[in-house]
Amino acid sequence: MSQFVDEVQLNVRGGDGGAGCVSFRREGPVVMGGPNGGDGGKGGDVWMTADHNVSSLIAFRDYPHRRAENGVHGKGKDMHGARGESLEIRVPEGTVVSDMYTGDVLAELYRHGDRFLAASGGRGGRGNAKFLSNKRREPTFAEQGEHGEERWLKLEIHLMADVALVGFPSAGKSTLISVISAAKPKIADYPFTTLEPNLGVVSLDDDTNFVVADIPGLIEGASEGRGLGHQFLRHIERARVLCLLIDLAPMDATPASEQERVLVQELGAYQPDLLDRPRLIVGTKADVVQPEQLAEICWTQPVISAVTGQGVRELVGRMATLVHEARQEAPEPDGLVVIRPDVEGAVVERLDDGEFRLVGRDVERVVALNDVTTPTALGYIDHRLKQMGVLKMLNRAGAAEGDIVWIGEFSFEYQPDL
Repeated sequence: MSQFVDEVQLNVRGGDGGAGCVSFRREGPVVMGGPNGGDGGKGGDVWMTADHNVSSLIAFRDYPHRRAENGVHGKGKDMHGARGESLEIRVPEGTVVSDMYTGDVLAELYRHGDRFLAASGGRGGRGNAKFLSNKRREPTFAEQGEHGEERWLKLEIHLMADVALVGFPSAGKSTLISVISAAKPKIADYPFTTLEPNLGVVSLDDDTNFVVADIPGLIEGASEGRGLGHQFLRHIERARVLCLLIDLAPMDATPASEQERVLVQELGAYQPDLLDRPRLIVGTKADVVQPEQLAEICWTQPVISAVTGQGVRELVGRMATLVHEARQEAPEPDGLVVIRPDVEGAVVERLDDGEFRLVGRDVERVVALNDVTTPTALGYIDHRLKQMGVLKMLNRAGAAEGDIVWIGEFSFEYQPDL
């Protein structure tokens, strides 16, 4: 039986771009032909796609690295390298993707087919044929392939349920969901039987159906990390309706009123707006509780017995009504993908040690794609930086002659453009 894993860390890396080629025509009567080096192919991208056929993140637990294919290097005779094949990573519906280090939410893949570009492939380098100009008749350099983007991500599943069954351990949540749906959770007569959430689809007719989630038992302090239920509280976040199941015959003798108080307290402590959701409060195990016992504890809420079926039909009807009303008020939101555009051009940052750093996709590419060990390539880099106005930007930022300037891993001494 496959294990349910709902939180993992994942390293993704786009494929590296292929290098451009340095080549000149040297065939037949053409012994001193022009440049004909082809471009390198772009590296493959890493995409993340929500798929309703995937139910767990277990595939990433022991194998947390995913990398797309590299682009192919360019060749002579203007032969361009092939693009690297992109990698499609399929994750369960309801997967939330965050940056592992900053915690920023990057994507919420709630619906089947929602896609997120997790890591971009590197751009292929241009061959020397692209650097031919009136002033540069014999370009002897080409661009290197750009490295693919690499990042560590945190993946979490937030179950997409219309109704969340919430209660103490052994309150009868698993038994109820097994009765009203086709779900078959593990059930036993001891606490903490449920170690993972269970989903079940409840169908009343062709037009009325909704999803119910059995959330592992909560105890007091769950919102602060106590017990097993704390790690599953996030699965309640997207539920439209909360159904609090109160054990009328608890094994630990916790009074019904105390159970209700603790559950409401923990939900509010975890996420205050959960208390604004439509809420049902139902007593369970009515088959083992006498009427005089209910009167003794002043229980006035509905009661059910998942074993005998008492009150179950009425409860399902109330669930369906509240879900319908909630759907009318708040339709299912679309998946979220946060797009953070790269800084265009260049931005000057002053470092603590008095040095400077140029940041920006364009200026970083000028260095990353060129061979800084080749004099002709260095000349081209210097030309491109001047075209971009980098020297003037450094001058306005207060750079003095001889100051160290960093672009990625490359550094140089600033010389004013006299």
